Amino acid sequence: MEKVKVIVIGAGGRGTVYANCAKENKDKVVVVGVAEPRDFFRERIVKEHGIPAGNVFRSWEEAARREKFADVAVVGTQDKMHVEPMRAFASKGYHVLLEKPMAPEAEGCREISRIAKKNGIIFAVCHVLRYTDYTRKMKEIIDSGAIGEIVSMQHLEPVGYWHFAHSFVRGNWRKESESSSMLLEKSCHDLDWIRYIMDCRCESVSSFGSLKHFTRKNQPKGASDRCLDCKVGAECPYSAVRFYQDRIKTNSLGWPVDVITSDLTVDGVNKALRDGPYGRCVYACDNDVVDNQVVNMSFEGNRTVSFSMIGCSGFGGRRTTVFGTRGELYGDSDKIKLFDFLTGKHADIETKSPEAGFLGGHGGGDPKLFAGFIDAVAAGDSSRILTGPDVSLESHLMVFAAEKSRRENRVVEMKEMYRGNL
Repeated sequence: MEKVKVIVIGAGGRGTVYANCAKENKDKVVVVGVAEPRDFFRERIVKEHGIPAGNVFRSWEEAARREKFADVAVVGTQDKMHVEPMRAFASKGYHVLLEKPMAPEAEGCREISRIAKKNGIIFAVCHVLRYTDYTRKMKEIIDSGAIGEIVSMQHLEPVGYWHFAHSFVRGNWRKESESSSMLLEKSCHDLDWIRYIMDCRCESVSSFGSLKHFTRKNQPKGASDRCLDCKVGAECPYSAVRFYQDRIKTNSLGWPVDVITSDLTVDGVNKALRDGPYGRCVYACDNDVVDNQVVNMSFEGNRTVSFSMIGCSGFGGRRTTVFGTRGELYGDSDKIKLFDFLTGKHADIETKSPEAGFLGGHGGGDPKLFAGFIDAVAAGDSSRILTGPDVSLESHLMVFAAEKSRRENRVVEMKEMYRGNL
């Protein structure tokens, strides 16, 4: 069988993840092109995959001007740069695997959905949580009727204090005007996952959230605006010096260290902390995204869901309790606990991904999503993927409804968001 040919559009963290996934499936897929403005990231992909010079581009526009030379475009550009690459590559007949979120505003998401359907391509947003063994097993248990009908769900995303500080206080996603809301950027994964597990439409949404902690007024007395200069850093859990230098010392040279510098040495990290955004005090940045948010949702059939996102957290991954009419499920991303009301018995189900390194990303969801997408393209069968234009648009609109509720302090009916799209 001829290998599926892929071009990577945007070779940052996520584009590189999927390029690595391709390398692990080299019997089925090959990376034949890359478009990336930054030399280090572009050349890393070129070297890893032996891409010929004629298929190496400094922008997605350059790549799009070429006649179609691959089957799939993996679009991993920044959030605001999704609609136009999507239009350009879909119109040429490329199937598109698009990094989440679809776009930072609802109309952009609607446009991407329209483009995918108009061009008849195989299309998926990288909602990788749908693809983990943990999710597969949880859905299997629920679909079997083991807990009866779902009555309610509680779902928590503890982002992690270090991840929040890196990405959402110091990093690329700290300001809504430069990226998107916190809920869209980080938790559209979760609202999509909730929609998948509930398996019915969300009807109304309410939400509250704020930027409580990472503000100037909470900066400790005597702290400096740069961590390298700080006299109280030893007492600060968010010290950039400790966080990034410790990873260099233990030879942990991947994400997130390779985000702040391409010089993966102590001196290279120190220079980045001195001159770049990742060396700033978390209390002296220009961040404005919320660091805590709750979303309450009402689904068809009088079912309810509560979701919480918290940046100041340190214990493990996402945690979920599903309450049914005949039983209860609890999951922590690695294992599931099932309680049966009738028998009074408990059962423990291990679902932890055995994969290590980048292949363990999102609980093993990254490689499984990529492999499923490539299989769908090879077979010309979109049913082999777990998402599509309509369902991805729906879960994104749930996020925009929550943000509308948070800003306007009111319950938002989902019918306000659809405008005839679904």
